[in-house]
Amino acid sequence: MSQNTAARRGRGRRPAAEVRAGVLAAAGHILLAEGLRAVTFDRVATEAGSSKMTLYKWWPSPGALAAEAYFTQSDRTLQFPDTGDLRTDLITQLSSFIRWLTDEGAAKPVSELVGASQTDPDLAHAWSNSYALPRRELARVRLRTAQEQGQLRRDADLDIIVDQLWGACYHRLLVLKVPFDDTLAERLVDQALHGATPHTT
Repeated sequence: MSQNTAARRGRGRRPAAEVRAGVLAAAGHILLAEGLRAVTFDRVATEAGSSKMTLYKWWPSPGALAAEAYFTQSDRTLQFPDTGDLRTDLITQLSSFIRWLTDEGAAKPVSELVGASQTDPDLAHAWSNSYALPRRELARVRLRTAQEQGQLRRDADLDIIVDQLWGACYHRLLVLKVPFDDTLAERLVDQALHGATPHTT
């Protein structure tokens, strides 16, 4: 076998996982830099050096691709810490989420993805299954660990705590459209953990 033949075989079709990772990286970069409308199969295929037909095979719509790309981009930034101190870990993760929205440019694409998901069922499914539900479960796992360690009451409603913390951020971003301040994460966590009623002795 000649060296040229070996070289051609060496440059053969890339593994599917590598192609998929490249497509998601390209789509995520476009999404964060230019917004949801810029994420088209044509544009992403060109940026990723992939076939447009491959994108059609893996994603039912550009919106579904954008949702999964957003999850991939945010995964490292929004990891949930476990130092043993629940309050500190919640503040750390919530602060990372707020910085991701404000300082790292995710606010616009998040608003666009959530808005478009109301009329795009493929995007809605991808957003829920690739991002929202997995993120919710990460928070529940951390809260459940704290519950088992006695840092939360045994009857504490973990889903409601998640809604109080991250739901408040989405409400400010999507409905009120008010800025986030540097103390928000700490105030949200303390309110969720301690409530608003006077402490009894």
